[in-house]
Amino acid sequence: MLKIEENPRKKSRQILISLIIVLILIALPTYIWMKHSNKYLALQEKSRMSPVIMVPGSSATKERFNQLIRILNKNTEKKHSVLKMEVYNNGKITYNGTVTRNDNEPFIIISFENNKDGLSNIKKQASMLNEAFSELTNQYYFNNFKAFGHSNGGLIWTYWLEHYYSEYDDQIKIKSLMTLGTPYNFAEKSINTPTQMFTELIKYRDKLPKKLNVFSIAGTENYDSDGLVPEESVQAGKYIFQKRVAHYTTMTVTGDEAQHSSLPQNKQIVKIIEQYLLDGKNPNNPVNRRGASQNNDDR
Repeated sequence: MLKIEENPRKKSRQILISLIIVLILIALPTYIWMKHSNKYLALQEKSRMSPVIMVPGSSATKERFNQLIRILNKNTEKKHSVLKMEVYNNGKITYNGTVTRNDNEPFIIISFENNKDGLSNIKKQASMLNEAFSELTNQYYFNNFKAFGHSNGGLIWTYWLEHYYSEYDDQIKIKSLMTLGTPYNFAEKSINTPTQMFTELIKYRDKLPKKLNVFSIAGTENYDSDGLVPEESVQAGKYIFQKRVAHYTTMTVTGDEAQHSSLPQNKQIVKIIEQYLLDGKNPNNPVNRRGASQNNDDR
């Protein structure tokens, strides 16, 4: 039987065509990704949005800051829109509300199905916070934000900053962190008896962003606590933040509504948020100062 040999040129041409097809298939996803990435970076660079992202404490829901937001919006000429997110244990995230068009400073609340107390839960909640934050970065092109945490919400933010923020810090800057009644040493009244939570936050404090402005606010209902969190536990935050961030400022609120659960709607707290956390030209906010001297807790 006669065997016909294949034309070598034809065979080489087929191999070349196959290689070109393979290269196109490999390069196309990379090209699409680069085009999308460049578009995202361009939009992010132009963005004027600087949201205030709020995390409630243990046992609290996404409705925790309703009264606080109502008061803030009552005092503000331009109203802040509100977006509420809840992260479930299975990874699902639900949304309520919306960020309105041209709102440069919306309030975004992130809550968790697992809102229990304790170190292991706070670690899980920090991971869930990261899932929600990642979702936000994919939907909104902000390049900076402010963080607010009540009670254990401040611990969640601190743990997130030490373990997750490095994923974003080259593109998204955190301007300020304000914690309210946050028990950095849980229920202990002295750092001579450090909790595992406090010890871990101390261990990783060098990972905190160096340009961060931190405001730690304590409430005192009966001279040494807000009725739940010892003042010394709140003040223990200085061992975590001081000399690690740009500015670390402590404040103490007394009088009416200085009890732990009432702090978010305390009138003094509202004024502090307006003056130190929200964007504006208030000279008390370190973000708006150029070379001015700061409180004695500066870095």
